[in-house]
Amino acid sequence: MSLGMSCAISVWLLALTLVYPPPHASAAKDQDAIMADGPVSIRERKYIRNPLLQRRQFVVEVIHPGKANLSRSELAAQLSKRHKVADEKCVVLKGFRSNFGGGKSVGFACIYDSIEAVKKVEQKFTLIRQGLAEKVESSRKQIKEAKNRGKKTRGTGVRQAKHKAKRSQDS
Repeated sequence: MSLGMSCAISVWLLALTLVYPPPHASAAKDQDAIMADGPVSIRERKYIRNPLLQRRQFVVEVIHPGKANLSRSELAAQLSKRHKVADEKCVVLKGFRSNFGGGKSVGFACIYDSIEAVKKVEQKFTLIRQGLAEKVESSRKQIKEAKNRGKKTRGTGVRQAKHKAKRSQDS
């Protein structure tokens, strides 16, 4: 088959698809429109009551067809309502990943018994994210100088250096 013949066939096929679109094209558009308005469903798996850390922990699957994602605050509000939690700050959400193509996200949730338990267990950046702690602003240079000063002391000297630093900070 010559090059001119194959070009003519491809032009003819293109004209056919423009005149007669495939039957599934319009159905897909209608289905997307329905899914965009669809409800968001939240599933919980691997539910564990952890008494040592004073929390309930589980894997959360959020199915959100037609939506990019569900915000952490909305998800925390729905989980706190579902589990009858007094304060939304006791609900900590971590590590959410969206599936390729969207429609589903999976993450981890911890529901603490009290705010004191949250402060005792969670990391500092998580407490700042939850609004339970203030971020301490410090310059990059100060952080590096403190790190390098700490490198120079060894053994019991580290303890003495920390004590001196704390005393000078209090004064």
